[in-house]
Amino acid sequence: MAELKNNREYLFFFEASLCNPNGDPDQENKPRMDYETNTVLVSNGRRHRDIRDFLKEKDYKIFVDVLEENKVGMDKMFDFIVEDYLTNNEKMSNLKGIFEEKNLDWLFKTEDYPKEYKDLKNKKKDKELTKFNNELMTEIIKEELIDIRLFGSAMAVKNLTRTYTGPVQTSWGYSLHPVELVKSNSITSMMSDDNSTFGKTHQIHYGLIAHYGTINKFSAKKTGMTEEDLEIFREALVQSMMNNQTSSKKGQTPLAYIEICYKDSFDGYIGDLRRFVTVEYDESKAIRSMKDLTIDLAPFEGIVKELDKYIEKIIIWKHPMLRTSDFSLNLNNIEPIDLLETIESGK
Repeated sequence: MAELKNNREYLFFFEASLCNPNGDPDQENKPRMDYETNTVLVSNGRRHRDIRDFLKEKDYKIFVDVLEENKVGMDKMFDFIVEDYLTNNEKMSNLKGIFEEKNLDWLFKTEDYPKEYKDLKNKKKDKELTKFNNELMTEIIKEELIDIRLFGSAMAVKNLTRTYTGPVQTSWGYSLHPVELVKSNSITSMMSDDNSTFGKTHQIHYGLIAHYGTINKFSAKKTGMTEEDLEIFREALVQSMMNNQTSSKKGQTPLAYIEICYKDSFDGYIGDLRRFVTVEYDESKAIRSMKDLTIDLAPFEGIVKELDKYIEKIIIWKHPMLRTSDFSLNLNNIEPIDLLETIESGK
């Protein structure tokens, strides 16, 4: 596995047509909106949840998850993950040297690791057990839990007190132009095991939405995120949206992904790249598709050229349906990638 050694920042564009990109539970599940600017909002949690769900379908172990279709507390998930790991003698044997160096090799007197761990919890003081659990969980994350390697997590569990800052930080997304809500009183039925209820559907006509994000090399070192994890993240970002075809999300299409990869000697960022993307439209006409918008990336090209000496390459993916002029960049070191390639199983 190749260590991730470069800071990066990215833009992810998608369109939402006659759908609800992110319902607000405090507003009858209407699309999240900034009503002062009439722009639609999409939380970073929505993007990360899509990715987690998709990777779970691809047989990756996910920590922020459900067990047997039921939501569970973090303490129960921690116990489940640790117990599963303790029963794998090969994996535990690989940890022996690491724990010996840190004087935490209490668990390795025999190969009955579940019993040793149970005895450890009964005998050791909270402080010692917390130290042991911190190190054990760190190694499990690096080995198995891709969602924490990417997005991090704050562990609020007894005898485990550690915050893992995710290398991948995604902003809330917003539409790059005003959107219109569909004026409709359409009724939809919601079935449960023993009854059904009715409610209104809420949609926008059309939105071109962008998320901004960063990938930090220092945080990656702490969670164990690798170059291979980054490749999986990019592909899952695109493909998870394609596979989240629920009644409210059908109509969302990923359009483009642009990533600035800095030289490993550079420790900074430009900052929210959406400031350098301009979307033009005719204010007298309704916006109903990409054809009603003109995307101008000239300001983005300008700031990138200003910092060219710090940049190793620009990575870009575009949906095959896009016009040649959409999201075109006139820059050096452009590296096109394919984000539609099948993600291999996590088994």
